[in-house]
Amino acid sequence: MPLAIETRGLERRYGNIVAVAGVDLAVDEGEIYAFLGPNGAGKTTTVRMLTTLLRPTGGSATVAGHDVVSKSPEVRRSIGVALQESALDPLMTGRELMRLQATLHGIPRKEGERRADMLLDRVGLSQAADRRVGTYSGGMQRRLDLGTALVHEPSVLFLDEPTTGLDPVSRQSIWEEVRRLNDDGTTVFLTTQYLEEADQLADRVGIINEGLMAAEGTPASLKAEVGRPHLEVSVADDRGEEASAVLERFGELMPAKDGVMMVSLESGDRGVAPIVRALDDAGLVVESLDLVRPTLDDVFVDKTGRHLEGAE
Repeated sequence: MPLAIETRGLERRYGNIVAVAGVDLAVDEGEIYAFLGPNGAGKTTTVRMLTTLLRPTGGSATVAGHDVVSKSPEVRRSIGVALQESALDPLMTGRELMRLQATLHGIPRKEGERRADMLLDRVGLSQAADRRVGTYSGGMQRRLDLGTALVHEPSVLFLDEPTTGLDPVSRQSIWEEVRRLNDDGTTVFLTTQYLEEADQLADRVGIINEGLMAAEGTPASLKAEVGRPHLEVSVADDRGEEASAVLERFGELMPAKDGVMMVSLESGDRGVAPIVRALDDAGLVVESLDLVRPTLDDVFVDKTGRHLEGAE
């Protein structure tokens, strides 16, 4: 299958600081690829290079078959980009912004008007098309930004944290539109801070850490690599240190999250009962106890040593 995105040893340096240290990616045409990473891992820098907003200092990258350095105009004509912080003029209407975007791409006026109306309907903004964007909710603005990114019918769509800060209903609406676009053949390269989003949408997931790829695969295969379930425990009376000392006798302690201790269960479900007995013998009162099977959050912790900032 042809590659929509390919990088080989992609690097970006700022003097002595290495932001991206040699990333290899191969994203198939028609794929939804989720790109995850902690803050400062090189995720945003990689996306900026792929979208020609930042010049690589080493390696190579092609998008839609075009080199991002020597063929950057061709890349820009082939991609749609919806960044987390969009630059939507609050004084313009949704329809005006959509038509302006078509004009900037050199689309003839009549065709631009047709595409603008079609996309406004597609992203559910027909009723609000003639209202000023400053009156739109956050979810409406995000959908308008997505529509403007599609006006020139790109083959590859880059979405930078498209649902950050949105309510669950708005988030589901964006998910549904991404699935429809992908069903129509659009390749989607998605960055997100919501692991559920990657799990729900992505065909494959890539995790970058400290400028290098730490893991890549389907959500199912990555979770299978982690393999073991873990136990989440909270105890009363602020006796977390004592509880941790008990838990580490039964498995590897994982980074605590919101005061909840986590321990990997080497023997699976059978490891729960001995832990409960040991906590009781130590005089510790258990407030909650949850057996959790592997998730993408577990994969992320396993590969990077920390939780994704927006993990829920």
